[in-house]
Amino acid sequence: MKKLFPLFAALLIFTSCNRVSVSSPEGHLSVSFRLARGGVPQYSVIRHSSENRKDTLIRWSSLGLTAEEADLTKGFIMTGWKKRDHLSEWETVWGEERTIRDSHYEMDVHLLHKFTYMTIEFRVFEDGFAIRYKHPVSLFNFLGKDYSLTITNEATEYRFTQDAEAWSIPWRTEYYEGLWEKRTIHRENNASGSECTSDTLCSPITIAFADGSYGFVHEAALNDYPAQNLHVHEGALRTYLTPWLEDGKERLSSDGESIKAYESRPFSTPWRMVILTENLQDMVASRIMLNLNEPCRIKDTSWIKPMKFMGIWWGMHIKTMTWEQGPKHGATTENMERYLRFAQAHGIDAVLAEGWNKGWEDWKHFEFTTPYDDWDMAYLSRLSDSLGVQIVGHNETGGNAAAYEEDLDSIYRYHTKYGIHAIKTGYVAPIIRTRDGLQWNKGQSGVRHYRNVIKTAAKYHIVIDNHEPVMPTGLQRTYPNLMSQEGVRGQEWNAWSTDGGSPCEHVTVLPYTRIMAGPVDYTPGVFHFENPVIPTTRVHSTLMNQLGLFVCFYSPLQMACDLPEHYMEHADAFRFIEQVPCDWERSMLVDGAIGDFCIFARQGRGTKDWYIGGITDEEAREAIVPLSMLDEGETYTMTLYRDGDDADWETHPYDYKIETRKVHSGDTLHIRMAKGGGFAASICKKQAQ
Repeated sequence: MKKLFPLFAALLIFTSCNRVSVSSPEGHLSVSFRLARGGVPQYSVIRHSSENRKDTLIRWSSLGLTAEEADLTKGFIMTGWKKRDHLSEWETVWGEERTIRDSHYEMDVHLLHKFTYMTIEFRVFEDGFAIRYKHPVSLFNFLGKDYSLTITNEATEYRFTQDAEAWSIPWRTEYYEGLWEKRTIHRENNASGSECTSDTLCSPITIAFADGSYGFVHEAALNDYPAQNLHVHEGALRTYLTPWLEDGKERLSSDGESIKAYESRPFSTPWRMVILTENLQDMVASRIMLNLNEPCRIKDTSWIKPMKFMGIWWGMHIKTMTWEQGPKHGATTENMERYLRFAQAHGIDAVLAEGWNKGWEDWKHFEFTTPYDDWDMAYLSRLSDSLGVQIVGHNETGGNAAAYEEDLDSIYRYHTKYGIHAIKTGYVAPIIRTRDGLQWNKGQSGVRHYRNVIKTAAKYHIVIDNHEPVMPTGLQRTYPNLMSQEGVRGQEWNAWSTDGGSPCEHVTVLPYTRIMAGPVDYTPGVFHFENPVIPTTRVHSTLMNQLGLFVCFYSPLQMACDLPEHYMEHADAFRFIEQVPCDWERSMLVDGAIGDFCIFARQGRGTKDWYIGGITDEEAREAIVPLSMLDEGETYTMTLYRDGDDADWETHPYDYKIETRKVHSGDTLHIRMAKGGGFAASICKKQAQ
C-alpha cells in the first residue's frame, strides 16, 4: 500500500491549469506548454525583440511518443511542474574555445497517462531551446514489476511560422556522404498542396528564415536511442526515428507498427534541440548541444591530446598504393618509416597507417592484431617512440561491428602494447552487423555499439576517430576521447567520384550544416590536383582554399591528407600546415553566407596568436577582415597565404602569393579570393622561425 502512495498523492495535487511557460534568463526566448483538447501535449516558441515586440517562431506543435504498450501522444492530465535556473562555466578538454558558458532556465512538466507517468523537460537558452521525454516511474514500478516501452514513433514536431530555405541530405544517404541541398519549407501547404520534398531527411537541418534569421534543428546526447530524422508534412517538420531491422526489413510490433526503440524504465530520450539566432555568427557560436550533454566522465584527461597527422591513405584513393598486400602495398615498414621521418622533420604529431593488417583482400575477415608480412610493428613502434611521432592505428570492420565489439579488449590491449593510443575506426557497409543482427548504423543497436567502443577505448587511453559514424550529438563533452568523426562527403570523393568531384560550393555549406554537429575528419590539404587515374575527377579548389580549410573546418585530430612528395612541391605553402594549431582558445565566424563563403578567425589555445582562414565557392570575391580581435596597442607579424592574381581552381590552382607584414588591431584586411579559392593567415606575436 505504501508503494501506491506517490501515485495517489500526484492525483490529489492535480490542478486545472493546463498551460505553463518558461523563458530564457534574459527573456529573449519563451517556450510555452499546454494540454490541448483530448490531453494532447503541445508547445510554442516566442522571441521577444528589443523593440518589445513578440514574434511567434514556432506555433503550437505536438509532442509525445507512441509505444506498443501505450499511446503517449494524448489522454494526459498535468499533475504539476517545476522550474529551475542554471548558470555555470566549464572548461573543455579540447575544442573551439577553452571555456563554455551554460546559462538556461529549465521547466519539468509532469504528466499522467492512465498508469504511466511522463515528464517533458524544457531548457531555454538565449539562442535556442531543447526538449526531451523522461519516463521515471509507472504503477507497475510501484508494484515491484519491470516496465518497458517498445517505442514505435515520436510525435515531436516543429511548426515554424515563416517560410524558409533549408539545407539537408536524405536520411538513407550512405554514411551521410552526400551533397547538402537547399530546399523550401512552407509554413503551410502551398497552393498545390505539395511539400518542399518527399524525402525523409537526416538530422541536422539548417534553416534560413524569410526574415533573415537562422535555425538549426538537431539532437543532443544520443546514447541509447535511434538517431533522429525529419520530414515535412502538412506544414510541420516532424520527427522520424531510425527503425529496427529484422531480416533486412523493418521489425514490426504486434499491431503492425515499425519498432524504433526498446527502453526499460527509467530512461530519457535524447534532447530535441533547436538553435534560433538572428544572424549566422551567433548560430555558429552556439554551444547548446555541448551544454545538453553530461559533464566529462573521464577523471584523468591528461592523455587526450589534439594533434595533426599525416597518413598512408591518399595514395590508395589516387591508386598509387593499395590497402592489401602486393606490388603497390602502401602500409609497408619502409613506407611507414619514410612517413614517420617526414612528420618528425615537419612538426607533424602522428602518422596514420591504413592497410597494415590482414583482411583487406576480401574486406570480410579483418584481423586487427595480425600485421601483413611486410609490416614490422615492433620496429615501427620503437621508431615512432624515438622520433616522438605517434602512430594512428586503423580498424576497418567492413561493417561487422559485432565481431569487432566482441574482441575490443584484446584489440585495444594489442595497440597499447605498441604505443598506439589513437585509432581510426571504419564501418564500410550500408547496413552493419551488430549484436542484434543487421541494423542501420544509426539505429538503436548501432548507437549502442559506437558508445561501447568509446567507453572501452577510454579504459585503454585510446582516442577515437570514427568513420561511417552516427551523426555527432555532442557526446565528446562526456567522453572527450571521441575526438573526431567522418559522416561527411569528404576529400576522398575528389579522387574517384564519377561525378567529377565535389563542387566548389560543397565546402562552403559544411561549416553551417554538418560541422555544426561536431568535429569533422574531412581530410583537407591536397597540394597536387592532377589525377592520372581518373582525369575527369579532381579537387575543385585552389591550393590556398586547401589551406583555408584548416581554419574553417574544425577537428582536434586534423589530417594533412596528401603525399609527402606533393607537399615538397610547395614547401613554402606547407609551412602554414606545419604551424596552424588544432586546439583553440577562442573561435569566431567573421563573415559568411551558406553555400557562398566563410571566413573564420581562431586564437591558438594558451597563446596570443590568431589564425584566419577563408574559402569561397565558384565565385571570386573579396574578403574583408577587421583585425579587432587582436590586443590593442600590440604589434603582430602576419604571414598571409593568398590566391595569386591569375588563380582559378580550373586553370591556375597553384597560383599563390605569400606576404609578411606587421599588423595591429585597428587594421582591416582586404583579400581577393579566386574562383574556388581562399586564403590563410597566421598572425603571431613573434616572427615564426
